[in-house]
Amino acid sequence: MSIIVTDQGFETFEDPAQWIPSDHTIDLSSDTDPARLPDLLSGMELVRVDFPSFADGRGFTLARLIRQHGFQGHLRAKGHVIADQYAMARRSGFDDVEIDADLAARQPEDQWLARADWKTHDYQARLRGLAA
Repeated sequence: MSIIVTDQGFETFEDPAQWIPSDHTIDLSSDTDPARLPDLLSGMELVRVDFPSFADGRGFTLARLIRQHGFQGHLRAKGHVIADQYAMARRSGFDDVEIDADLAARQPEDQWLARADWKTHDYQARLRGLAA
């Protein structure tokens, strides 16, 4: 079972085919060569970037590069992203995060929702005095 984390909370899917248009979806590893992005992203609607470990931040950089290459489709972080990283995932360009049921049990929805107001509470906004 997969859990999709959004700014509104958890969505559960028993069958990933419910939300993956397979002919317009690509899964990228965190070590994908950025020079290959233009070719890899062509015609894609959903890009999922794998996070093999919560300590591996390369996926955040890859997300930013994907958006800088002009990708307008749906960008999803998949794997070992923890609730504390949700705001960073959203700021780097991800639309949502896909986690497994075990992680969702260890870090329930309320922990993710506590970080869902990622636009207001970012570090740079606080420095500029823009956040409450």
